[in-house]
Amino acid sequence: MAANRSIQTMGDQVYTILRKEICEGRFAPGARLQEIELSEALGVSRSPVREALLRLVSDGLLLAVPNKGTYVKEFTCQDIDEIFDMRVMLESYSILRSQKSMTLERKQQLFDILEVMEKTHTEDNVEQYTRADEELHNAIVALGDNSLVNTTYARVRSMNQQFRVFSLADRTRFDDSLEEHRKIIHALVNGQIEEADRINRIHLELACQCIKDQLRKNGTA
Repeated sequence: MAANRSIQTMGDQVYTILRKEICEGRFAPGARLQEIELSEALGVSRSPVREALLRLVSDGLLLAVPNKGTYVKEFTCQDIDEIFDMRVMLESYSILRSQKSMTLERKQQLFDILEVMEKTHTEDNVEQYTRADEELHNAIVALGDNSLVNTTYARVRSMNQQFRVFSLADRTRFDDSLEEHRKIIHALVNGQIEEADRINRIHLELACQCIKDQLRKNGTA
């Protein structure tokens, strides 16, 4: 019997493409996404596009308005607060359970991510740095070894993706972010769980505030 393989349907592929483009800001908040235009642009039928749009509504990235259409969700400051409240809850849960799951392989993974973050910080590459940032926080949540937490966190993080660069809006915040991540990783690896949780909470609070400040500045809050 052939080994089990993950088979992507056309709907899966369209979903992946649209999710990436929304998270990277290629569709502005409030923009309407129309099945016909998307199917023509992607060279597929309307069915997989419709399926993908429904999944993105479920993810919280799109908003379906009855009799009007589907739009890229516009987030308020309250939305950002709620997203980060959930992130604090889920990440703290995982950090406080991390001693049981911290293997040599996971320690090395954290150090490898830190190396990428330091390199991209030196290169002033905010986009690549934020990808490493996302990988790090996913790795932190994975330390909780709870599949339900992992699934919930993935949904919460997806709603945060449009604003990930906002959290590094100025150079001082960019520099501070690297130092905070460095301290979190070293505390985790050394088994200083409460310290890792404390620093991570501060880090998320600062990132949340920076995003809200940027939303207000852009007049989209």
